[in-house]
Amino acid sequence: MTSETPDPRLRAWAPACQAVALLLGPYAEVVLHDAARDEVLAIWNPMGGRGPGDPSLLGELDALDQAAPDVYGPYPKLLPDGRRLSSVSAVLRDEDGRPAAVLCVNLDRGPLEHAAALLAAFAAPTAPRPEPLFEQDWTERMNEVVGDYVRAHGRPLERLGREDRLAVLRELDRAGVLAVRRAVPAVATALRVSRSTVYTLLAELRETPGAADGSGVPDAPETSGPADDPGVPGAPETSGPPARRAD
Repeated sequence: MTSETPDPRLRAWAPACQAVALLLGPYAEVVLHDAARDEVLAIWNPMGGRGPGDPSLLGELDALDQAAPDVYGPYPKLLPDGRRLSSVSAVLRDEDGRPAAVLCVNLDRGPLEHAAALLAAFAAPTAPRPEPLFEQDWTERMNEVVGDYVRAHGRPLERLGREDRLAVLRELDRAGVLAVRRAVPAVATALRVSRSTVYTLLAELRETPGAADGSGVPDAPETSGPADDPGVPGAPETSGPPARRAD
């Protein structure tokens, strides 16, 4: 098909047809039908062996309800080789409102169905987890608490505010995670905040009425001194400068 053509319909609609074909190709066939002659006016990414001038077999467009929408689908179609298509047809009218052309986009469903089957196989039900192997895995429990909160509230970790982080720490305390040695650095990494932020929030959590009993909340880094937790100062509330507020 040449870039110049005497047909005004091609001058008007060929760029849009080509754009759709480039976006969805090679999985979509784009056909512009001549509504008056009931033949293919132009075609992009042909799938069924048709070409310009071949019969469109669209039927009588004048029989369409004038009140009906000019866009139909997606509806199913089949190719001779058995491939299934999802198709959309749009009636393009001239300035007098008469059907001048029909634009059809036929999308090959094969790659989508293959991808869906692959994803379904990965998402298939799994066997129950052997709990004895995970009884001591406190990091798994930490990830569950943090992940459950993020999913339940629909906010990524980067958008969690102070109250959100306090709520997560409160649940981690109830789950016994904060009673584990060296849990705070792991919690800080999971929440994507600094360790000093976690300690500041823990100090605030201990002072909050109705919080957990605090038995698992460390008053200082989980170890007795810097030798066991390099880079972590002593308890923020007893030594060093006052802890800054939460992020």
